[in-house]
Amino acid sequence: MKIRDSRRRATLRLGSALAALAVLAGSTAVPSFAAPPSTTPTPFTTPNTDTCPQKTRPPAPIDLSEVPAPGQPTPNALPIPTPPVGGSRLGECGLVLPKGAPAVPQDISATSWQLSDLDTGEVLAAKDPHGRYRPASTIKVLLATIALRTLDLNKVIVGTQDDANADGTRVGIGPGGRYTNRQLMQGLIMASGNDAAHAIATQLGGEAATVAKMNELAKSLGALDTRTATPSGLDGPGMSSSAYDLSVLFREAMTIPLFAELIHTEQVDFPGYPGNPEIPGDKDHPGFPIGNDNHLLYDYAGAIGGKTGFTDDARQTFVAAAERNGRRLVVTLLKADVRPLRPTDQAARLLDYGFALPRGTSVGRLPDTDRKQPKNGAALAAPPPSDADQQSQPLADDNHDDNRAVWIVGGAILVLALLLGARRINRRQ
Repeated sequence: MKIRDSRRRATLRLGSALAALAVLAGSTAVPSFAAPPSTTPTPFTTPNTDTCPQKTRPPAPIDLSEVPAPGQPTPNALPIPTPPVGGSRLGECGLVLPKGAPAVPQDISATSWQLSDLDTGEVLAAKDPHGRYRPASTIKVLLATIALRTLDLNKVIVGTQDDANADGTRVGIGPGGRYTNRQLMQGLIMASGNDAAHAIATQLGGEAATVAKMNELAKSLGALDTRTATPSGLDGPGMSSSAYDLSVLFREAMTIPLFAELIHTEQVDFPGYPGNPEIPGDKDHPGFPIGNDNHLLYDYAGAIGGKTGFTDDARQTFVAAAERNGRRLVVTLLKADVRPLRPTDQAARLLDYGFALPRGTSVGRLPDTDRKQPKNGAALAAPPPSDADQQSQPLADDNHDDNRAVWIVGGAILVLALLLGARRINRRQ
């Protein structure tokens, strides 16, 4: 015991001496054997929006992405429609739930979210549905809607260095590469490529013209919380949307069968591009596969597809749909974080919650516009069946009848042949 106490006292003296030396040397460093600071994480709490903090505009940016270019004014806040678009209850900023509805799932970090019926337009439940937040790459849903209705999807364009230099996430367009617009749409929707967004916007008249077209379409659809600042979803002056608006924009995009097909596609091959003759030794860059970055597509039974998004200011954003028992729901998340659950897991919990609510449940509605497309959306493009599905699927009725006839005739011939053979054997005997 005495030896142990002596060692302890010696250690304390050594520590005191080292600390004194550190102070004399002007250092504030703590000796390495001192007790480490507490690392207990802050308990998670769902963001409170009861006081409508984002009623007029998104939260203050944390970087300089929204500083206007020299000579350009700072955009004013968008007007607040009165009454609220979609119904009076959607003007509430906290939880908006049907009367008698169960408690919402726990561990939802999204500051704003909404559950809607993709076909009827009914809003089932929401949290701060018209609160204004940054959409990040979920706004590519709006760009895709315009591009799919405007561009020749079979047209081949040549990639440029400006495409390849796009900020943020890129699918991998290279200068001199040859891409159909359909492939650009795959890179835009599946891999969230900002280089694909640049190549598409160039064909639509450039970034400014494309942004103007996106804002015009959003306004015509009743998405009045939305103001696009960039085609790709990168933050810019005045960028804004809402959980309600993203539901509107996604529902509109789903009237386009190819959009429905692409958000449900798991993987495709993307073209490569030639080597740069100005770079010594640069060789041709072969094509490569690209996968859908929406993990809900792989992990959630009945997933239709959706669009992810992230910037430092927007945080995690997400819009996705799923089908269960003939009912199609869409969920939107804004300003979420990856804790305590990934956004796709939060979306899965909210979708489960929505599917558990009775049909006809409603706290509001998505707007019914005068567009030519059916109000209940276009028929969803079915994904290609897997090998197991193909092996287990019954044949079509016509083929089944034809095969049955073949078996009957073949069986009769076989029986007749057996009888004749038996007769010949008997004769020989």
